[in-house]
Amino acid sequence: MSKQSIAEIKAALQTITDLADPQVAVWREDPRKGVQAALVQREKQLAKLAAAQAAFERRFLYERQLWQAGHQFVAGIDEVGRGPLAGPVVTCAVILNADFDLLGVTDSKQLTKKEREELYLHIVDEAVEVNLAVNPAQRIDEINIYRATQEAMVQAVAGLQHQPSHLIVDAVPLPIKLPQTTLIKGDQKSISVAAASIVAKEYRDHLMMQYAQLYPGYDFDQNMGYGTQAHLAGLRAHGVTPIHRRTFNPVPKFL
Repeated sequence: MSKQSIAEIKAALQTITDLADPQVAVWREDPRKGVQAALVQREKQLAKLAAAQAAFERRFLYERQLWQAGHQFVAGIDEVGRGPLAGPVVTCAVILNADFDLLGVTDSKQLTKKEREELYLHIVDEAVEVNLAVNPAQRIDEINIYRATQEAMVQAVAGLQHQPSHLIVDAVPLPIKLPQTTLIKGDQKSISVAAASIVAKEYRDHLMMQYAQLYPGYDFDQNMGYGTQAHLAGLRAHGVTPIHRRTFNPVPKFL
């Protein structure tokens, strides 16, 4: 049998998931530097995958414990948009099942735009249910951002067709009669909450991109309503739009 080329070995290595495979032992004896480099690269890939799987299982701990306790539907709830000067606060409730296996699902702030977009599509496709709720700037000004966030979270839960018997909420306890686990930085500790943060982030970002077309001059498609220099320059030049939060400094001085 002729010796495999380095390219062939590299391709074959991508099908190997266990380095104890006898074929790997054969390749380790290959004196070619390209083969040894390919082995090292595959070892690193498998180590990274194992670490990602372990981290995923840690973030699925709350859900698995609740399922084992008899809760069929567990909803993770998160919000996006508490801090911006403009735009709504968006909340999301996500219900997953035990088959959910998207290892990349984590805190949306730790993901690139491309990663969020791809995960968003898969989450919506694979989740048992996803529901969004939005509170606009006017409501935020009326009742304050904390209460507006709570209100939208409650609406996101109430709109679910599969009514959960337990909630996992990121940081904000909800005034509803459902058992809740409230987690600080919940999007880093719970897969359901992380999935909700990704969906909410993607939805709000696309909404702000539309607002950028409706209200040009504020750079909304880049800053998503946060108080960047370009946004403040827009306020100085064009004044306040209907989507600005009039109770958030420094918006009032531009009224």
